[in-house]
Amino acid sequence: MKFRDYYETLGVARGASEAEIKTAYRKLARKYHPDVNKEAGAEDQFKELGEAYAVLKDTEKRAAYDRMGANWKNGQDFTPPPNWNEGFEYSDSGFGGGQSGYGGGYEGNQSEFFESLFGRGRAQQGSQRGNARQGMHFKGQDHRAKILIDLSDAYNGAKRTISLQMPVQDPSGHVTSQERKLDVSIPKGIKAGQNLRLAGQGGPGVGEGGAGDLYLEIDFHPNPIYRVDGKDVYLDLPLAPWEAALGKTVNIPTPAGSTLELTIPAGTAAGKKMRLKGKGIPSKEAGDLYVVPSIALPSTDTDAHKEAYQAFEKAFDFNPRTHLKG
Repeated sequence: MKFRDYYETLGVARGASEAEIKTAYRKLARKYHPDVNKEAGAEDQFKELGEAYAVLKDTEKRAAYDRMGANWKNGQDFTPPPNWNEGFEYSDSGFGGGQSGYGGGYEGNQSEFFESLFGRGRAQQGSQRGNARQGMHFKGQDHRAKILIDLSDAYNGAKRTISLQMPVQDPSGHVTSQERKLDVSIPKGIKAGQNLRLAGQGGPGVGEGGAGDLYLEIDFHPNPIYRVDGKDVYLDLPLAPWEAALGKTVNIPTPAGSTLELTIPAGTAAGKKMRLKGKGIPSKEAGDLYVVPSIALPSTDTDAHKEAYQAFEKAFDFNPRTHLKG
C-alpha cells in the first residue's frame, strides 16, 4: 500500500486552517474537473483531490491522518503503525468515508490507503445538533475509542484510568486535541475486539436529549512472553536439550500472576504444543493455555563447553537431516 500525502495533493502546509484547505481545494477542483479539463489524467487528479479534501476538511479524519506522522513521503510503501489509533476518540459519524464536494457534490471511489484508515466510503451522516430545530430533542452521538490493557487485566479484572484525545477545531480553523481522563472497570474475561460501553460518556445531547455513549474497543499491550489468539493464550517455553530428551518438571508463569507445575515428557520435540485446558482467558467457556517448547542451546564460549559438545556428538550416531535425502 502506498502512502498518500493529502497536504501535498492540495498544495497546503500541514498546519493549514480549514479556510486555507477549502480555498486550495476549490481552486484545484475547478482546474481538474472532468467537465472542464479533458486532458489525460485530469479525472484521476480530480478524484485524488476529492479524497484529500474529504480527509483534511473533516476534523476527526484529519486528526487521525496526522497521527501517522509527518515523515512519510507520497507514494512510499506504507503500513499503519501498530495501535496508531490507541486513545483516539471519535464520533460514530466521523469515520467510514464521506463526501467531497464541488458543485453539486462529488463522491469518488476511495483509495486502498483511505479505506485502510477510515473504511469504505459512504455519505457522512448529518449532525443531529446541526439539523435540530428549536424545541427538538436528540440523544447525543455515540463516541468510540480503542484502548490497550494488560493481558493480566483480562484474567483478574482491573480498575484503570485511561486517557483519551478528542480532536476539536479552534476558532481559527486549526485542529487541536482535547484530552480527558476516565476511570474504567475492566471486567474479568474480556477479549481483544470486544467493546466496553460507558453510558452517557459520548457526545452531548440536543435539548433534553441525553448524552451519547462511549464504546471502548479492547486490545492488549504487546507481551514479551505470551501471544493471544481469541481466548487462547500461547507461551513459548525454552528447554535445554537434556530436559527435552529426558523429561523434567518445570514451573511456568501464567498471565494471572501465578505459577503452574508442568511435566515435560521425555522425548519432547520442539514445536509440539502442550494444552492446558481452561487456563486461557476466563469466561463461561474459558480458553486454553498452550505451551510451545523450543530447544535452547548452551553457549560454546569456553573450551570445556566445546569439548562437551564434541563428546555429545561422539556419543550418538544421529543425523537430524535424514528426511532430506529424498
